[in-house]
Amino acid sequence: MPTPGASNVQEARKVLADRLREMCKDAGLEGKQLAAACGWHPSRVSRIVNAKTSPTADDIRAWCRACAREDQIDDLIASLRAVEGMWIEWRRMERDGLRRAQESVHPLFERTRWFRAYSSWLVPGLLQTHRYTEDVLCAVQRRRVTVDDVADAVAVRMERQRVLYEGSATFAFLVEESVLRTSLGSADTQVEQLEHLLTAGALPNVSLGVVPMRTGRPRMPVEGFWIYDKAQVNVELVSGYLTLTQPTEVRTYAETFATLADIAVYGTKARRLINAAIRSLG
Repeated sequence: MPTPGASNVQEARKVLADRLREMCKDAGLEGKQLAAACGWHPSRVSRIVNAKTSPTADDIRAWCRACAREDQIDDLIASLRAVEGMWIEWRRMERDGLRRAQESVHPLFERTRWFRAYSSWLVPGLLQTHRYTEDVLCAVQRRRVTVDDVADAVAVRMERQRVLYEGSATFAFLVEESVLRTSLGSADTQVEQLEHLLTAGALPNVSLGVVPMRTGRPRMPVEGFWIYDKAQVNVELVSGYLTLTQPTEVRTYAETFATLADIAVYGTKARRLINAAIRSLG
């Protein structure tokens, strides 16, 4: 069974393949004629238009020239790069350690002005304490990364948190109530983390909602995700890191976030749930 990330990538490849097919049709070329013009075996054209093989940048250049549509080269190559960047397996993203993976999102965090984050199993990274982050990244390193640079990766994540206190960005965080009662480390670390949530949640540019555990809720918990402005969604799945930029997909996650936000509690009610979790650890 394909992973959700792989499925999204395949759909994007199909969109690109359809554009290439339409270009060939508009040029009045059959697949064999296009293959001959490009110096390829006809089966290569078939694999590309059926999204079984992803074209290379050179393939797109040859295709456009054969169809006399050189004006489309840059746009189609940009689409190809977007598809290639949608889905990255953890083993590829973290092959040089966790620090580089943490650093890779810095530009995105620097340019975003409206953050929306939903977490169903951990405190969101921007709200994590040093010890909590260390526990999280140690668990990740033990499970899937051969390079142990956890200390450096923690330092990078802590430095990233300055976006909460500098600039004009706004933040909306939603966490499931179960997150308040789940810890990878000690009770002391979890208490410290929950106390930090009370402090960070009181910042003027931060909205912190807790989705309470109750029956009859309108939507089941989904995978954790981040929405950056209205432009991009990132989803962390078991096997990899998914980036979505299609407007319809971004809207779907925004609608899911709005639904969860409607059933979350805030302010005094949220603090009551957090304090109850703290007392349970005493």
